[in-house]
Amino acid sequence: MSRKKVLLAGESWVSTATHIKGFDQFPTVTYHQGADELLAALKDSPFDITFMPAHQAQRDFPQTLEALGEYDAVILSDIGANTLLLHPDTWIHSKPTPNRLKLLRDYVEGGGALLMFGGYYSFQGINGGARYARTPVEDVLPVTCLRFDDRVEVPEGFVPVVTGDASHPILDGLGTQWPLLLGYNEVELKPGAEVLATVSDDYGAQPLLVTGTYGKGRSLVWTSDVGPHWLPGEFIRWDGYARLFGAMLAWATAK
Repeated sequence: MSRKKVLLAGESWVSTATHIKGFDQFPTVTYHQGADELLAALKDSPFDITFMPAHQAQRDFPQTLEALGEYDAVILSDIGANTLLLHPDTWIHSKPTPNRLKLLRDYVEGGGALLMFGGYYSFQGINGGARYARTPVEDVLPVTCLRFDDRVEVPEGFVPVVTGDASHPILDGLGTQWPLLLGYNEVELKPGAEVLATVSDDYGAQPLLVTGTYGKGRSLVWTSDVGPHWLPGEFIRWDGYARLFGAMLAWATAK
């Protein structure tokens, strides 16, 4: 049986630092990937995942509906709307290019699957910089984005609350005792969305794992992270980690 094809875009960044040692100083630049743990967990799953780091996605994320259609599901994780809107041909050379947020909406409407995982540049993001509110991507999601910085930092940690039916394909076999999370993006539910898990009552039982449909396709959001820092090592080492995210993809791509 052939593996289903998934495109994961985002989850990378470059950091710069200046090291000052008395009179002297020097800069360093480091590259980081936030999806390594997830990719390792799903390595032997039924999904063939193409990882497209954020800097690559700006140029290479599909620009046609046909190219998107090669994938059974697309995941946006910690990648802001500007990266998909501002192809280098537009940003640098002032040439018109396809609106890839509209393409994603059309892709799901025609039967594709879109998942968004949380992070500093997911949903509306840090300082409102992810900017998915009032976009075609928000049209597809089972939630709406706030119009301002939507991060909720929970340094003491919270235990997710499973609210969906335990027999749901995503929840089946996971139990109700999940490890701590350290933060999430605040969103608001759309009518008809199905909430499978929330954050703790201390934080208003806000949405954590939500599914929905759009046209002929499916959409899903996980409002916390896929790796550090919101998702600690304890969660990654949990035997339900791979099972949870694999089940999300299985549900999203079920026909």
